[in-house]
Amino acid sequence: MAESFYLFSDGELQRKDNVLRMVAPDGRFKDIKIEMTRDIFLFGEVSLNTKCLNYAGQLSIPIHFFNYYGFYTGSFYPKEENVSGKLLIEQVRRYTESDKRLEIAKAFIEAASYNILRNLRYYSERNRDLEACLSEIKALRRGIEQAKDVHELMGLEGSIRRAYYSGWNEIVKQEIDFEKRVKRPPDNMINALISFVNSLVYVTCLTEIYKTQLHPAVSYLHSAGERRFSLCLDISEVFKPLIADRLIFSMLNKNMLTEKDFERESNFCYMKEAGRKRLLEEYDEALKRTIRHKDLNKEVSYRHLIRLECYKLIKHLMGEKKYEGFTIWW
Repeated sequence: MAESFYLFSDGELQRKDNVLRMVAPDGRFKDIKIEMTRDIFLFGEVSLNTKCLNYAGQLSIPIHFFNYYGFYTGSFYPKEENVSGKLLIEQVRRYTESDKRLEIAKAFIEAASYNILRNLRYYSERNRDLEACLSEIKALRRGIEQAKDVHELMGLEGSIRRAYYSGWNEIVKQEIDFEKRVKRPPDNMINALISFVNSLVYVTCLTEIYKTQLHPAVSYLHSAGERRFSLCLDISEVFKPLIADRLIFSMLNKNMLTEKDFERESNFCYMKEAGRKRLLEEYDEALKRTIRHKDLNKEVSYRHLIRLECYKLIKHLMGEKKYEGFTIWW
């Protein structure tokens, strides 16, 4: 089974015969089992040349780059092999026709907000005072179907998120003093944690989209713009409550991450390397976790759920079956 490789050390990533080799400044090296590699995450100060990139491209292995502070900076996205001109035409057409775009965007928000409610209900049943959050989000969700355009829909999504985040002080057992979401740059432990884990979900979605015939830059909820794979943002909205948020709640409530794992600079906060390594281990395990799929009647990993979401969207675009976003049923 293919795996993701997370590399933290500084050095040079090289092609050596039929392997990719990470060579440290002192000459020590580690070979990556290329036949077992799904994608590579680089967190250290790593140099690599076109020989390395050509080999990764030949083997269809995306490489995701993160800077010194653990912030995602970009990806090497190999040449697409699964190309369908017909699907691309349909994907673009559904974006340019406002009513068709709005239909898909609403499905993303319906699913994402439902999954948010599932998280809140879970903790409400465990004696957290979340009734106000639940009521507010239920009321906001009623406006999704009435939204007249994507701009209005994005406003609703922002309101739902704000209501959701207002309950995190109840959900998390640590003293987090979380007031609002701040992204660029994150200003406290929780915002740094959300930014980091959300970026992991984003690049996981990118890797899974790459395995399909979808184009990652043509999206529906988020505007298709330059220098970003906006379809990853759309799909990650659906899975952040299941993968990112549940991972954050679990690690904080088990004290697997605390304030000691974060560093503050003059105007932002970031996670230290030891904390990132610990989180990535848990993230990798979360993606491997399986559930019994109610439609397929077989065990499916969380990672494969993302791939299945891509296939569902393809069926919608090709007129085979209306897209309905993934919702947590367990």
